[in-house]
Amino acid sequence: MNLEIENIRLINPYTDTDSIVNIIIHNGIIQQIGPDVKLPKLSDKINGEGLVISPGLIDIHVHLREPGYEYKETIKTGTDSAANGGFTAVVCMPNTNPDIDNIEVINYIKEKARGLAVDVLISAAITQKRKGQELTDMNELHQHGVVLFTDDGAPVDRADIMSFAFEYAKEKDLILSQHCEESSLTSNFVMNESVVSQKLGLPGYPNIAEEITLFRDVKLAEHHGNRRYHAQHLSTAGAVEIIRNAKSKGLRVTCEVTPHHFILEDTNLESLSSDYKMNPPLRRGNDIQKIIEGIKDGTIDCIATDHAPHSIEEKSRELHKTPNGIIGLETALGLSMTFLVHKGLISINDLIKLMSVNPRNILNLEPINFEIGDKINATIFDPNDVWTVNKDLFRSKSRNTPFNNYKLKGKPKYILNNNKLVKCEL
Repeated sequence: MNLEIENIRLINPYTDTDSIVNIIIHNGIIQQIGPDVKLPKLSDKINGEGLVISPGLIDIHVHLREPGYEYKETIKTGTDSAANGGFTAVVCMPNTNPDIDNIEVINYIKEKARGLAVDVLISAAITQKRKGQELTDMNELHQHGVVLFTDDGAPVDRADIMSFAFEYAKEKDLILSQHCEESSLTSNFVMNESVVSQKLGLPGYPNIAEEITLFRDVKLAEHHGNRRYHAQHLSTAGAVEIIRNAKSKGLRVTCEVTPHHFILEDTNLESLSSDYKMNPPLRRGNDIQKIIEGIKDGTIDCIATDHAPHSIEEKSRELHKTPNGIIGLETALGLSMTFLVHKGLISINDLIKLMSVNPRNILNLEPINFEIGDKINATIFDPNDVWTVNKDLFRSKSRNTPFNNYKLKGKPKYILNNNKLVKCEL
């Protein structure tokens, strides 16, 4: 990839940079960068007027479904979807078939991801087959490249098993991550437990079911010597407060939220559309308010999508039989720009921290500095481009989104990574 980029706004929170620059790239390497760089008039050129270039976005929570569920998504279609949404890296979740709990599956994923424009980082299960009974060999899996451990798709219900996991994680300072759900309180749930679930006669998932597991895990992390812990897709006001209190005590606790949990409410389920059915479920207005407060004050570390593709047939079943989850890679940047930045809640620089810098820091990945000699790893987006979501343009294999036809402001344009330039077409 030989490319010149002219008059683009470089925002890089790693180096506190926010300035207009020209960039020359040769074979995927930054050759020159700065406001006074003279461009050689290459045939491949991007006019950066009105555009922003940032460190490549990373989604720390993605279900690529392969191996085992290729009819929903594959590593190729999932990373194509990520690229189209402006992401240069994703962390794939372990609820595949077979589960990501052994070296053979890890090597399979690495081979499938070889040569792609989007980096595929791997999370592996905390327990064997994600059954919550026996620990995996996390140290060995870490040696083969696993960046995070979670039974996502299911919680580690037993406190003793999670305690053993924190003790095991000490040697390599591994990061444990949890889908926070006390499943004894959520049996057969369809939606959030509230006046809406009562009105619709649907089984509910109470806020406390998320908060009990989160509180337990934070206490276990503290008990075992301040271990690293990352809470996934928080959805309640109480959960945000637990994280805030943990951080005030100096605990090494981080968390993520999804766009659907700071935009949508459980009242959307009154439509009985399965595209509003997810786990954790959509909550109430107070929960959304507290999540946004947590984003603004830094309690919440990153925005992730929990990209969860399902087939049209699966999502067309009766509501109580349809699987939980929605896709999110191709709408995340636009939704976050529209509902956070353009509402004046946070700055573009803050959003880049939430979608690039912070998740990379959580995973102990190298910073992206945009220095001469560095491999380019970047997202280019137009912060003011107004567009309408059309799910038929998605590169994901699935179409289960509640955001079709939403009018958004802020649109991904290109990713540059692994010596490749990919144009986003939404």
